[in-house]
Formats: sequence, C-alpha cells, structure tokens
Amino acid sequence: MRRDDGSAVVEFIWLTVLLLVPFVYVLVAVFDTQRAAFGVSTASRAGARAFLQAPDVSTGEQRARAAARVALDDQGLDTADVVVTCLPTPSACLQPGSSVRVVVRAVQPLPLTPSALGSQLGGVTVDSTHTEPYGSFRSAR
Repeated sequence: MRRDDGSAVVEFIWLTVLLLVPFVYVLVAVFDTQRAAFGVSTASRAGARAFLQAPDVSTGEQRARAAARVALDDQGLDTADVVVTCLPTPSACLQPGSSVRVVVRAVQPLPLTPSALGSQLGGVTVDSTHTEPYGSFRSAR
C-alpha cells in the first residue's frame, strides 16, 4: 500500500501557482490599461481647455500640447500623440460658435515583457477625443 500523505499540499500549491500567476498578470495588464485610458482622457480635456484660454491660435496649440503633456506625464505615459484641430475650419479658430478638438492616442505596452523580445511585442492602444466649444457669446480673439 502506497502512502499519499502530504500530496494534497503539493497539489494545492501547484494549482495555486498555475491559476494565480496568470490571474495576477491579467489584473496588472487591466490596471495599466485603465491608467493609460484615464491619462489620455485627462490630457485631451486639459488640452482643449488650455487652448481656449490662449490669446491666439499658435499660443493655444503650445498651451494645449503642454497641458496634455503634464496630464500624460502624471500617469507615466511617455509616448503619446496629441492632435489639435479647430472646428468647423482652422481659419475660424477662437471665433464665436467655433470649437477645438484635441485627440490624444497612446499605446500602453504589456506589463512585464522583457526588452530582449523587442519593443514591438504588443500593447493596447488607448485614445480620447475631447471637443470644447469656444462659446457663442464670447468676443472673437
């Protein structure tokens, strides 16, 4: 007769490791993606608001990119694209009835991937679009 004393503990440890490690990895990936999504959302909103407070269009674009960069840096997003567009046309910027759209897009890499496998291993693309109206009853700049 063979004794099985102690095998339940070993089986429990192996099952815990096999099930818990992937679960923790998925949670870390989801939380990193959520952080990136929050960062681009905050960056697009801050960029649009900063643009509308500027005295002219060129200063507005600089302020929008700077405000977006501060919000992105706060969430640890180093590489992100920021696109600023005046609506309905670029010539109607900072005029009553116009608006500004700021689009921020970033790729959040998968967590804990070794750099030996390359930088293009994969990631989750997150983006945010925020459109802020200039206002119909404000004076043109």
